[in-house]
Amino acid sequence: MLKKPLALAALLYAGQTFAGPLTDSVEIPYESFTLDNGLRVVVHTDRKAPVVAVNVWYHVGSKDEKPGKTGFAHLFEHLMFNGSENYPGEFFEPFEKAGATNMNGTTWLDRTNYFETVPTPALDMALWMESDRMGHMLGAIDQAKLDEQRGVVQNEKRQGENQPYGRSWDILQKAAFPEGHPYSWSTIGSMEDLNAASLEDVKQWFNEYYGASNAVVVLAGDIDVATAKAKMEKYFGFVQPGEPIDRQKAWVAKRTDTKRVKTQDRVPQARLYKSWNTAELASTDADVMQMVGELLAGGKNSRLYKRLVHEDQIATSVNVAYFPFELASLFTIIADAKPGVSLAEIERVIDEEIALFLKKGPSKKELERVRTSLFAGFVRGVEKVGGWGGKSDILASNAVYMGDPGAYKKSLLTMEEASTKTVQSVAKRWLSEGDLVLEVTPFPKMAASGQDADRSQVPDTGAVPQLSFPAIERTELSNGLKVVFARRDTVPQVNMSLQFDAGYAADFGSKLGLAKLASGTMLEGTKKRDALEIAEQLESLGAEWTVNNNVDQTTFGLSALKTNLRPTLEIYADILGNPAFREADVERKRSLAIAGIAQEKSQPVSMALRTLPPLLYGSDHAYGIPLTGSGTEESVKAITIEDMKNFHQQWIRPDNGTLIVVGAMALEELKPELERTLGKWDAPKSAKGEKKLHAVAAQDSASVYLIDKPGAQQSVILAGQLVPSAKDESNLALDMANTILGGAFTARLNMNLREDKHWAYGAYTFMLDAQAQQPLMAYAPVQTDKTKEALAEVQKELRDYLGKRPATQEELKRYQMNKVAKLPGSYETMNAVLGAMAEQVRFDRPDDDVVTFAKRVQSLTVEQVRDVARAEMTPENLVWVIVGDLEKIRAGVESLKLGKVQVLDADGKPVK
Repeated sequence: MLKKPLALAALLYAGQTFAGPLTDSVEIPYESFTLDNGLRVVVHTDRKAPVVAVNVWYHVGSKDEKPGKTGFAHLFEHLMFNGSENYPGEFFEPFEKAGATNMNGTTWLDRTNYFETVPTPALDMALWMESDRMGHMLGAIDQAKLDEQRGVVQNEKRQGENQPYGRSWDILQKAAFPEGHPYSWSTIGSMEDLNAASLEDVKQWFNEYYGASNAVVVLAGDIDVATAKAKMEKYFGFVQPGEPIDRQKAWVAKRTDTKRVKTQDRVPQARLYKSWNTAELASTDADVMQMVGELLAGGKNSRLYKRLVHEDQIATSVNVAYFPFELASLFTIIADAKPGVSLAEIERVIDEEIALFLKKGPSKKELERVRTSLFAGFVRGVEKVGGWGGKSDILASNAVYMGDPGAYKKSLLTMEEASTKTVQSVAKRWLSEGDLVLEVTPFPKMAASGQDADRSQVPDTGAVPQLSFPAIERTELSNGLKVVFARRDTVPQVNMSLQFDAGYAADFGSKLGLAKLASGTMLEGTKKRDALEIAEQLESLGAEWTVNNNVDQTTFGLSALKTNLRPTLEIYADILGNPAFREADVERKRSLAIAGIAQEKSQPVSMALRTLPPLLYGSDHAYGIPLTGSGTEESVKAITIEDMKNFHQQWIRPDNGTLIVVGAMALEELKPELERTLGKWDAPKSAKGEKKLHAVAAQDSASVYLIDKPGAQQSVILAGQLVPSAKDESNLALDMANTILGGAFTARLNMNLREDKHWAYGAYTFMLDAQAQQPLMAYAPVQTDKTKEALAEVQKELRDYLGKRPATQEELKRYQMNKVAKLPGSYETMNAVLGAMAEQVRFDRPDDDVVTFAKRVQSLTVEQVRDVARAEMTPENLVWVIVGDLEKIRAGVESLKLGKVQVLDADGKPVK
């Protein structure tokens, strides 16, 4: 699947008017103005929710660094969240209090951005905070903060490199560009350069690149231009313009010969990267190359997927990662080899398919399918005002890169008007020569021998806006299928989720992995359509299909354009009611599932998640299975076609499911469409499946399980216990108790291990909602040499929470405000509404659960939170699972005497 969303490619020529049937159907109206200090401001009005997205882009990235001083752009992004001169605290705190959503900061090769979506009354606070760190930052940066964030960034680097294939992109990027090229080093930088970064270096970076004239601010949502002008002048008018910046010219560094790099990593499968340097962002070729990527590897109906995965079955996955940048772009094909298949064979087939594509080009049918799919993706992105791919993101990126917020329309038009000959010609220009081949093979198992605003206080965030949540309606189809519906007219789309009482727990008494494998195989073919026909038809209709499982449910999701709802529903009903379970499809999915299990067993976090549930619930409980739901290699190999048919007959049936729909139409208009498709699906006469979820007795002592991952730079700590079901009346108070302890960025555990000790990139506690007893877990990936110390701190935080440092009134008030204030902005999209409705159905909650949430959470007392924590949390009887390099960490863990220590393998079996 193509990894780069359309919105990130839509950054092309300014100063023109673009028109086409598809292009004209999507418009993001905006007005822009520039302050006297050069700060560019873009305003888009969207009143559908009482929120405003604030998106601040600085035209500086890692390409502006110098060799020997890499990682500065990203390090400074971290410092920007560590307090400013007039607000020295954690940047997140006022925003959490105000209920901000979609809040983050990111750095890449060409830019650094900071964004958040806030309730309308909190806009003054957001602008005060953003302008304070733009204009009042230098005085807040000291050596202690630099050292703290340096440690956090280095842990982020360790965490990324600790994942399978985690070093591949750094290797590829360095090999793709010549020495000295601004793209030849990674954004996160090298450990050596980060260690060498001085306070003077950091302040010089701010002075050079964080002036007002090098920034763009986009305000999108519940705001108008007049209001924006007044507020922007008030808060940002004082900021210094900054110095002129010399912009670098495009430097594609196109190769004419093949370059090869080989590396080994602790990975379960060999992986091939085949990459080309292609046209820079400002070229129309950049847009056409996105279409080339979709045609070659953008889903099941793409050339390479059909050949490598479906027909020859020599790869378990293939996709294209396409990244367009200002100086050059990277177009990379990534394929995972099936066990036993050489990368040379994979490369040979890729070369054959590319040669055929360059010789004949795409068919008109292929091109039209891709065009529709890309446009549908863009439509879904512009439903929201903030966050990744939202309207503020599109306007900001176009303004920064192209000097015109509306330049995205040129990109859309380029793809709309591209002919088969155009696509063929562009592909020939860039893919005919100059490939870079990176081979990653498994490392064998071996034994080692102006007038400033008032800065005296942060502006009040104001009253919480009224929550806008659509009315919920219910009906039932003639075959008994229950329907829960909400109307949303924001975009011409209908989203639905048909959830069945199945999930991983349905595997109990059968074969582990059956629910996940059977439900996933249903999309591979029906009695009338094969997998490629389904993929082609859904893409041509601009529809998206998802299959998801959790411990309790199996869910089939569908997103359809309103105009194409009828034919899309026909395919949906066919998949649900008539799966073929053909042998070839089953075997293909089985091989992918087994490869996926191998991947899970190589990743520290999934290793822990596979191991912990059986230890918590026991082997006689339906939840006592790998939390990934994928089963084991042995169980998946044993699953038969008859098993899949029985699963479908027992669990995937209209009398065992509820259809949840959010769409741009009335229920009276929707129901006939459902009746003519899903309404014709009759339940089998045989009995439906039934799950037995008995209560599990509490642990009476702690236990510690270690899993060895030699050479790991981090240890993954996971500690768990069982608490009452998400249905239990105590769940609201327990959720608040969890939030205070470790369920938020500013919660105790993360503040300790990340911000105070900087041993981890993040540390949290969380509950995994379930209909029976749910697991409460603490999670912390920490640097290897601090494993013992981090374990001690986690245990200390848990004990203190029930003892000398219980939840405080101030903490309760802070998170009550956060949970209530962010409600109005939490249901901007159809999928957000759909998700809330799904939770209500899953846990038998009333239809007004979302609407009454604020009142219920505000009524919680600190005594209730403390009582439920003491009643349910048992830090002395936890089950600990720690994945890391046992040669380095085992002695330290054992010295803590947390409980009986046992070593397990990746399958959770004792190591003798």
